[in-house]
Amino acid sequence: LNFCIMKIRKPRKPKIFQRNALPNDFPEIIKLSKRCFPDMPAWTMDMLESQHSIFPEGLQIIEYEGEIVGSATSLIINMDDYDEIHTFAEICDNGYITNHDPEGDTLYGIEVMVHPDYQGLKIGRRLYDMRRQLCVDLNLKEILIGGRLPNYHKYADEFGPKAYVKRVIEKKIKDPVLTFQLSQGFQIRRIIKDYLPADRESEGHAVLLEWNNID
Repeated sequence: LNFCIMKIRKPRKPKIFQRNALPNDFPEIIKLSKRCFPDMPAWTMDMLESQHSIFPEGLQIIEYEGEIVGSATSLIINMDDYDEIHTFAEICDNGYITNHDPEGDTLYGIEVMVHPDYQGLKIGRRLYDMRRQLCVDLNLKEILIGGRLPNYHKYADEFGPKAYVKRVIEKKIKDPVLTFQLSQGFQIRRIIKDYLPADRESEGHAVLLEWNNID
């Protein structure tokens, strides 16, 4: 009898890479911005060039099989220079981050994007891990973010943003952004009105959240 022995190959694991963005990534990041936030102004080439020239470490991306499926943008500030009730435009100079302060103590996250077709790969969690590691590597005391409330518009006729956030904390409502951020160890500092007026889903509101670097 002749036996044919076949070697069964294990399925190849998809290649996921985490790295800092390079200038040739900018067109794909802009495309991702338009895909993730179709109703809001997208990143422009001028903004990304400015971000990269000022603080390249703060422009982080994740590739899946060679395609950029996630992006996170941050800058360093001294929070004492800003009021806690601020706007997106104020905190990052309308996306150009010319106010980046290398001597600051706070990493401020101004954007996280995850391609909606790749939600099951924990891209968001990977991006937050990258941002936390950057905070630790730079020995900064905290991360602050102005978190969106993309489901708030569904409830705005029933109650205000404070009651909405309380219901999300109590897990009576699931918000795709705030629920995730709370699961990542962030704590709520306050609600900011008119943070980003163009964000109609959030009715312009945002939640200022913090993560403290215990190291």
